[in-house]
Amino acid sequence: MKSEMEYLTIALPKGKLFGLSAKLLEKIGYTAEGLSDKSRKLIISNEEKKIRFIVSKTADVPTYVEYGAADIGVIGKDVLLEAEKDVYELLDMGFGKCHLMMAVPKAEKRAKLMDYNHTRVATKFPHIAEKFFRQQGMQMEYIKLNGSIELGPIVGLSESIVDIVETGTTLRENDLEEIVSIQEATARLIANRVSFKLKFDRIHSLVEDLRKVLEAEAAQ
Repeated sequence: MKSEMEYLTIALPKGKLFGLSAKLLEKIGYTAEGLSDKSRKLIISNEEKKIRFIVSKTADVPTYVEYGAADIGVIGKDVLLEAEKDVYELLDMGFGKCHLMMAVPKAEKRAKLMDYNHTRVATKFPHIAEKFFRQQGMQMEYIKLNGSIELGPIVGLSESIVDIVETGTTLRENDLEEIVSIQEATARLIANRVSFKLKFDRIHSLVEDLRKVLEAEAAQ
């Protein structure tokens, strides 16, 4: 147990956030030889600095952190909200900016949001979507999809979608139009609640170092 306490384990998501996260952590001295989201190694360690990296599927990062398999992790706010895990959110890292929105086929657009009440919505984010529509006084049928959400309305599976948008190119290419923005999202640093107490000094120092780098970059 003592040897485990010496290490700080960091979960990083594969995909677009990985490179940005690894680059930022490297600026404050948190890196390891061979750290790549293409690596076949499941755990990549820096024995000298007592750092371990877990590179996992994006949706699994909050789970690793909640259960203490990782002390801290980097994850998009959208995934964090959908996962509803019991973790500390320590820092808005500012990158990976996108937003969750509702979109519908342009040809099927209705006059008001409430006109979609009691219709079907295809989404990777049923928890976020359900909370949003409930706040609007709407009851919807949620169809969970894991990829190509835009297909939902095109093939008649749903009347609308709730999905992440960065540039809007995919929406335009599929004749879909955003009708309401639901949630802004950026990458967040999260921590396991027990780790945050037991390894407070190290985690706090890491957060403050990251904050300084982010503030310096924002000032440029």
